Amino acid sequence: MCGIAGLFSKSSSFEQRLGDHLADMLIQMADRGPDSAGVAFYRNPAPAGSSKLTLFSPDEGYDWDLVAGELSGAFGGSNGPEIRASHAVIVVQTDADDAGRWVLDNHPELRLMSAGQAIEIYKEKGDPREFVERFGLRELSATHALGHTRMATESIVTTEHSHPFSTGLDLCLVHNGSLCNHNRLREELRREGITIQTDNDSEVAAAYLTWKMREGASLTEALESALDDLDGFFTFAVGTADGFAVLRDPIACKPAVMSESDDWVAMASEYRAIAVLPGAEEARVWEPDPGQVYIWEKEKV
Repeated sequence: MCGIAGLFSKSSSFEQRLGDHLADMLIQMADRGPDSAGVAFYRNPAPAGSSKLTLFSPDEGYDWDLVAGELSGAFGGSNGPEIRASHAVIVVQTDADDAGRWVLDNHPELRLMSAGQAIEIYKEKGDPREFVERFGLRELSATHALGHTRMATESIVTTEHSHPFSTGLDLCLVHNGSLCNHNRLREELRREGITIQTDNDSEVAAAYLTWKMREGASLTEALESALDDLDGFFTFAVGTADGFAVLRDPIACKPAVMSESDDWVAMASEYRAIAVLPGAEEARVWEPDPGQVYIWEKEKV
């Protein structure tokens, strides 16, 4: 079943409390996905010439200072890791591709959750309500963010199989639905050099968008192509460094609702997740049309 929540700030004052508001939305979606939860926050861009990695270890006593020191020795780095539960964000003075490859080569015990300039991904199995508090989401400010609560139907319940999935720099995807041609696509995308780490169909959807955009498509064009190439039913919310996009398949059997006020744009699987936002009672509300791409980006607000 799963639950999706997305939030985009249209004012600097709303950015300061975006984490608090997304946390409230995620809690409203907990009943739709009690197995695990995850978020992608776009915040605190790395300085020019640097990038940031979000890393996961199942060992909550993991020595993140050691990894940060090794990365700093290899590339130059920041003041140290920002640790949230089982995850850590580390800023590195090199491009994200090089830093990510270094981690995978030198610390195979770690999972690279995201890489880029602004993205931070946190996800974990367990009750979404506990996840919100454990990861301290309420204290985070951000320009925009996506959240997901999962009811596993197509793969096992693990941290790695939870959403969001990131297969490209600053790009992530959350998904409610199911794809039936993901096994074939997974092999095709791997032959194209796209890294896919799990057997989750949603990661294939993220990888497909990464591939299309690597080949020169805009996000809108990549999502429009997905309507032809991805066989199944879905509601996607896709995050980028500049904003987020929403797409439902042409049948649109998976629920979705959107809303926009003077301060924010929001989407969710159910309206109750939007109703908790300030000013929701005056905001415009609509159901996204099947097969239509909706995008909000910073420069377009």
